[in-house]
This record gives sequence, C-alpha cells and structure tokens, in this order.
Amino acid sequence: MKTLNDLLTLECLPRDWREATLVGRAWLPGAPAGPSPVALRPGGEVVDLAAVEPTMSQLLARSDRVAVARAAPGAVIGRIEALLANSGDERNAAMPSLLAPIDLQPIKASGVTFVQSLLERVIEEQARGDTAKAEAIRVQVTRIIGDNLATVKPGSREAEEIKRVLVAQGAWSQYLEVGIGPDAEIFTKAPVMSAVGSGAEVGLHPKSSWNNPEPEIVLAVTAAGETVGATLGNDVNLRDFEGRSALLLGKSKDNNASCAIGPFIRLFDEHFGIDDVRQAELALEIAGTDGFALEGSSPMSKISRDPLDIVTHAWGPHHQYPDGFVLFLGTMFAPVKDRGAPGMGFTHKPGDLVSISTPKLGRLVNRVTTSDQARPWTFGIGALMRNLAARGLLRQGYNPPN
Repeated sequence: MKTLNDLLTLECLPRDWREATLVGRAWLPGAPAGPSPVALRPGGEVVDLAAVEPTMSQLLARSDRVAVARAAPGAVIGRIEALLANSGDERNAAMPSLLAPIDLQPIKASGVTFVQSLLERVIEEQARGDTAKAEAIRVQVTRIIGDNLATVKPGSREAEEIKRVLVAQGAWSQYLEVGIGPDAEIFTKAPVMSAVGSGAEVGLHPKSSWNNPEPEIVLAVTAAGETVGATLGNDVNLRDFEGRSALLLGKSKDNNASCAIGPFIRLFDEHFGIDDVRQAELALEIAGTDGFALEGSSPMSKISRDPLDIVTHAWGPHHQYPDGFVLFLGTMFAPVKDRGAPGMGFTHKPGDLVSISTPKLGRLVNRVTTSDQARPWTFGIGALMRNLAARGLLRQGYNPPN
C-alpha cells in the first residue's frame, strides 16, 4: 500500500502544469515564520508573492492576477517537488510546506447539486442516520422517485409538477426541495482560515459511525462576484449526523480539519476556464489500512445547476463578500459499497488515504483521522494579521484593488 508521502509528488499537479497559472499558499520558515501567497513557475520554482500581495484574497482581487502569478518578482522559496514532499505527515519546520490555497475567503458550499447525491440525502433523511436501514430505504425511494430527475431543470414547471406528485405520494423531502426547487442550498462549510491543504490530515467527528468524503471542484470568486479560478476540495461529511436532523448540518460539516482544499488554485487564463470546470470528471480513490479500496467518479456534466448559476445563489445584492469567497460545487459521489456487513455501506476508518483528482486541477490527497486527534486549528485571522505585521507586510491605508 502506498503511503501519504508516496502520493505527494508531481502527480499532484495538473498534467499541463507548466502552462497552467497556479497560485497557492506556503508556510515559510524564518523569524518570524508565516504564510505567504506563492506562484508555481514553469521551471518548477515556487515564488513568494507576499511582497506584491500579502494575502491570497488580495492577490485574486487584482485584475492583473495572471500576470502577477506568471512574472512578478519574488524570492524563490524552493522547488515544487520539495514543497510537496514536505507537506505530509513528517513536516520539517525548517523547510517550506504547502497550505490550503486560501486565507481570508469565507468557505461556502452548495449541496444536493447532483441527482445521485440527492437520492442519498433523501435516504439519509428517511433512515434518520441509521446505516442499517439504508439499503431497504434505497430500494423504496428509487421505486418511488426513479432516476428521471437527472434531466429536470431546477425551478422549472416540470420540477413543480414532480413536486406536486411526490407531495401527494408522501415522498417529498427537504433535499428534493433544494435539488430541483428554485433555490439552491448554500451553506457555510467552515470558518475563514480553517481549511487544511493537500498532505494534511482530515478530521471526522469522533462520534460519527457513518461518513464519507465528498470530492468537489471549488471555485474562487472575488468580491465583485467574478469567478477567477478553481481548485479541488474534500467536503468531509457525516451522514449519520445529517440524517438524524437537518439542523445538525453545521455539526455534520464543520469540525476540526473537516475541510480540505488544494493543492493550488488554477487561475482562469487562455489555457483554462469555466468550460473546463463544466467538462471535468473528478476521480476518487480511498485506500484503507485494512486493505479496503474504493474508487468512484463525479462527472461535472451531470450537475443539475450550472456552476456560474450556483455562484449567483451565493453572491449578489442579497450577500456580499468583501474578501471574496470560495464555493464548493457539490458532488454526485455517495459511496454505497459495503465495507463491513452486507447492507451497511461505506464509512471511513482512521488511516484511510483519500485522493481526489482531475487532470486539469491535479490531485488533493489527505489521510483520515478524527477531529480530536487532528492538529488543532490555532492560526486564525488575528494571528495572520499579527504575523503579517511582524514581517512588515501590512501597508497602512492599503485598499485592495477592485
């Protein structure tokens, strides 16, 4: 079985990484040590951009962000191979390592955007979080709803008619409401600054016994509502908590180390754009220390709402984000392969290696642990501001570009 460090190689980068515009964040040693926005250049050098923009939020807000990433002067902090290798279990504090590629942006997410995951959410709801009941309910729900929802446009007259029929049959669900209704589900996945990057451990609530990864594309959006790039994310989910009550969504989604993003944000340029996001297919691999292996995929072509339409449900006159935001687009992956007794389905075990990949964004890899065993989150917004001030990177009276 491969180890986490075996997976932290150049294969974590997009296949065409030498022509891609890639920006991220790295923890830099020094006195004081601290995080910096960085860019990966075609020769494999990672360049510190903190002297140009001290935060990723401000870097993405620039109209010349692509030019800055490609050519702005900055100190070379190392080669990408070394940073990847130092981002796993045994990090050397004297060397740079990669972080999640965002800082001040709120971490938002959209749920139930694929029919397959919609059906699984309905099953969770009906099972009340009891995995032993899931298979029988799956058969019943599929018999009632079928698989004809894939072609239904959310908010359409057809969707309204389906709702009317299902309500009459007693089969309507809050998840169907956001899956095919006019309003998308938008929620806050995790606090600002709490995401972990590629190579870090991801955390499950220790009381959860039914959970799974959620491989997703994550859009980077500016304060002006402009989508400027994309990366990979793992929206770690507790199926038992959410299934017990929708009011437990916060506890299901937001725990220490429960949000992984990375390894880099790929900026939109002449080689990569929103159509590449629409056409992407995410691959998921899980390898357990018990020999269990699972593979799955999530083609973005099957999403029920267009990615840019989902952005408008998160941002607009009804909601502004002065530091920009990132947006998980949802997944169709809801694993049902039995890991233990027949009919019990999949759940994580500590030590699982999770790899999420797609050719144009690279690979996000993390090891599973419980949230109480993951590295505590201690570096928040206040710590970042104090750190940047101590490094002489805050400029008085500075206003980020529009």
